[in-house]
Amino acid sequence: MKKITFLLSIVLLVGSAQNASAQYYFYDSKYYDSPLIFEIGVSIGAMTCLTDLGGNKGIGKKFVKDINLGKTQFSGGISLGAMYKDAIGLRLEYTYGQVSADDKSIKKSKAATTYGRYDRNLSFKSKISEFMLAAEIHPLTIFRKPDEDRDPPRMSPYLLAGVGFLSFNPQAKLNGKWIDLQPLSTEGQGFKEYPERKKYNLKQMVIPIGLGVRYELSNTLNFRAELVYRIMNTDYLDDVSTDYIDPNLFLNYFTGTKLNNAYSLSDRKKELDPANNSVVGDQRGNPKNNDAYFNFNIKLAYSFGRQRIKN
Repeated sequence: MKKITFLLSIVLLVGSAQNASAQYYFYDSKYYDSPLIFEIGVSIGAMTCLTDLGGNKGIGKKFVKDINLGKTQFSGGISLGAMYKDAIGLRLEYTYGQVSADDKSIKKSKAATTYGRYDRNLSFKSKISEFMLAAEIHPLTIFRKPDEDRDPPRMSPYLLAGVGFLSFNPQAKLNGKWIDLQPLSTEGQGFKEYPERKKYNLKQMVIPIGLGVRYELSNTLNFRAELVYRIMNTDYLDDVSTDYIDPNLFLNYFTGTKLNNAYSLSDRKKELDPANNSVVGDQRGNPKNNDAYFNFNIKLAYSFGRQRIKN
């Protein structure tokens, strides 16, 4: 009987120690905080892209200077994450949205200033479907001194980086219908005449990087504002990368409607000027820079893992 009593005492002590570890300080007058907090959230926001097409007025500029805000579109997402001691987080997130660009959206104030971008007359749109696994770092919490108040700041800026898996499908509008561009090999992708130009994959890995700020509304709800930029491994988000090919090559690979679509969507200069003929090898895109897309989100998340204090 004494042995059983002793063993029960040990179990209770271990259990108490584990519980004390899990409830390592008071969150407020009603809850203990836990080293590991989980959250599930939803987000809405705006998504746009940086590609060879469209952009701001004049010649293409670097990074954000070439963003055409008029092409910004809606995005949304859901996420599931975990936060360790309010300092390091890990989350899995699904994001859905759409990106688009149009050369005709460039203001043609002076023809020479567009360097052919307006006259190229290409356009695209693509739905974006992305899964992302990302880590967060909250520096205000990480770099707090040990003797400081243990309660985390209610507002916490953070950095994030991770890896994502993207599904996209560039399309262009022709005669009132949206046509998939990848099967048309508009720049000779997959043609034996261009062995270096492989068919691009519509599923790609991306590297998301970003920053945000997290604000605790209560012990169960938090609000976030976040900007995430995706580094891509392809220049074909918009189906444009290199130069014009001989359109007669399409006869070797396509027939019927697909042949007509390839002719029409590979070179659209004549829609603006019938006398504007492209020459084989003329610049169509810029292969030196891969495409990218990014979005700004606001998020509302429900936190769980804290334990209510028993009165």
